Amino acid sequence: MGKIIKKGVVSRKPGHLYYIDGKGNLCEAVMSRGGRKKKKKVAKKAVKKKSVKKKKKK
Repeated sequence: MGKIIKKGVVSRKPGHLYYIDGKGNLCEAVMSRGGRKKKKKVAKKAVKKKSVKKKKKK
């Protein structure tokens, strides 16, 4: 876990990730979801198919 050195130095944008790279520079990257919330998964309802009787040939 990282340390908080000083608060309020960077004005943060929603949907962005901030980190310090190997050289000590502050970097900004766009998050994969971009700050949006996940959609809820909707369960599919089972649909019954009507059975069709086949006609016999004479």
